Amino acid sequence: MEALQLPPKPKHSGYRIFKRLFITLIVIAIYVWTILGINIDFAQAISQMVKNFGNLISGLFQPNWAASGDVALSMLETIAIAFAGSLMAAILSVPLAFLAANNMMGGKVGSTIGKWILSAVRAFPDIILAILFVVAVGPNAFAGVLAIAIGSTGMLGKMFSEIIESIDMEVVRAMEANGANKIQILFYAVMPQVIPEFLSYAIYRFEVDIRASSILGIVGAGGIGTMIFFASSNRDWNQMGTILLGIIIVVTVIDFASAKIRRKIV
Repeated sequence: MEALQLPPKPKHSGYRIFKRLFITLIVIAIYVWTILGINIDFAQAISQMVKNFGNLISGLFQPNWAASGDVALSMLETIAIAFAGSLMAAILSVPLAFLAANNMMGGKVGSTIGKWILSAVRAFPDIILAILFVVAVGPNAFAGVLAIAIGSTGMLGKMFSEIIESIDMEVVRAMEANGANKIQILFYAVMPQVIPEFLSYAIYRFEVDIRASSILGIVGAGGIGTMIFFASSNRDWNQMGTILLGIIIVVTVIDFASAKIRRKIV
């Protein structure tokens, strides 16, 4: 039995070793030069950072229970913003999903246009949309609803179009062969296959929108984000602790409930 032969070790030339060493020294020299060129007292900066971090942590772990009522009302507004925005997005994304699905349009031109529209919508972060809508409709919860709706439409439309493209087309062809019109095919061949997954993804998106709507109030789009902005501006870390506790509880409960609902749907 022949002994196992290992491949020969690659040869490292002296020039290659020198080149790597030279580049490493240059990078180290740049970092050292940059650090020495910054006029900062690192000892004082680290000491101040540790002190500030200590104040932050101590405040967060000592919530201001007196603000619980205001936090609860703001969280209810945040949930309402997320629900209204998610519902609008679920409705708007359905026609866009059919437009972007290759097997529904019968050609690449229409589906390409649909995909471009969805990609363009997804390109804008929720916080940017919130800023634009705050300017357009004013600093209120409706701006947050519009930002969530538009931002979620792009993602849901993409998911819905992929679901539509994965349906069993044999059912569609069988109904076409039996003389069914487009409306009958849509309601009896396509929708029964896609509705369960549509609902599942819409509920999942609602979970995501709860987190997103918690931040939009920072730019004036309503919800708990407004309280976050004022608490952080005033360095009121006790109230911030109450807010974070409320967000954690609400998000955890909604995640648990929506997971159970999605399991039953799918």
